[in-house]
Amino acid sequence: MKYSELSKAELLSLKEKLTAEYEGLKAMGLSLDMSRGKPAPSQVDISDGILTAITDTKDTRGENGVDYRNYGILEGIPEIREMFGNVFGVPAENVIACGNSSLNLMYDAIARAYVFGVPGGKTPWGKQEKLKWLCPVPGYDRHFAICERFGIEMINIEMTPTGPDMDKIEELVANDETIKGMWCVPKYSNPQGITYSDETVRRLANLKPKADDFRIFWDNAYYIHPISKDEKLLNIYEEAHKASNEDIFFEFSSTSKVTYPGGGVSFIFASKNNIDYIKKHMTIQTISFDKIQQLRHVKFFKTPENVIEHMKKHGACLKPKFDAVCETFEKEFTGLGIAEWINPNGGYFISLDIMDGCAKKVHALAKAAGVTLTNAGATYPYGNDPRDRNLRIAPSYPTPEELKKAIGVLCVCVKLAAVEKLLAE
Repeated sequence: MKYSELSKAELLSLKEKLTAEYEGLKAMGLSLDMSRGKPAPSQVDISDGILTAITDTKDTRGENGVDYRNYGILEGIPEIREMFGNVFGVPAENVIACGNSSLNLMYDAIARAYVFGVPGGKTPWGKQEKLKWLCPVPGYDRHFAICERFGIEMINIEMTPTGPDMDKIEELVANDETIKGMWCVPKYSNPQGITYSDETVRRLANLKPKADDFRIFWDNAYYIHPISKDEKLLNIYEEAHKASNEDIFFEFSSTSKVTYPGGGVSFIFASKNNIDYIKKHMTIQTISFDKIQQLRHVKFFKTPENVIEHMKKHGACLKPKFDAVCETFEKEFTGLGIAEWINPNGGYFISLDIMDGCAKKVHALAKAAGVTLTNAGATYPYGNDPRDRNLRIAPSYPTPEELKKAIGVLCVCVKLAAVEKLLAE
């Protein structure tokens, strides 16, 4: 029976039972962290062969004979640009291989636009009176933090099962030249695990913004991260080219959850105009990124096909954890009318929507019981979930035993918060 259909007496009885259960969990003295999408040690171990991919100075030269221990090759070594260009369906000449953080690249891209503008734009963003940004929600908190750092006003765009609300996006960008861009996590979105439909990708590639300096920031972090099913994502590079709209996007990704998060390679995929513009400014910033680390990845993987096979091992590590969370939710919440969730086919998160007005309460209850979740509201700009209901669950790092305990605590907290909310109405 749904909690909302219970009498006050039944709710009071249920509250007493749940409170006793919760106090028992608190007494266990747990210390479990599900706050970030961090690969588990067993996942990091999968890539340990990268440490011995180069063992001698004779291995440090590229196919072109260049010694990669030295300066130069700003855009990254040709072998890795070719390999990951192949994986993402982008020509090598439209790829820049950088350091270990794609988040760093996204921050830098906004900073460059803020100071210098973008190709085709008349005025640097920082010299314009007002800047706005479209933010599909729920979304990635670090994206929102970048906008907030630069004083860019964020506009919520609701996600649908096929991606962000395109009718709203098209209407807004066509009529407001202060809108300079939008965030997109197009495959296995953070946190819902939604993959944009073909129609959504085509409509984004064909956008005609009023602003001459609008850019889509295509954060394709989970493009090769299936767990249960490899969903297909239309290629934004190809679609934008078909629409003669090549400059409208910057695409980003990295090997952070492919090999080592602390020692990977990040990528920018973009049009020739955008690539030339980025390189022009990078030339002043740096002489080159870590070419030896790039070469390690090439020698470790050897072929683009091996990258895809490697990711199946990650999926095998993650699937039992994601299944355990969703099966527990199914068992604990079905029929109660207090929670909804998406069982994603890939990515790193599970999005849980609970009763309106309860997310902050659940976060606090869980923390007091020794389970750390991503902050309630983090999946919305400014940390403000207007319905206070969304929680981002990150099952990847805990062991199966820890995960079982943490989800058990979470479920009790969700139930207790829902009962208290209903009693207060």
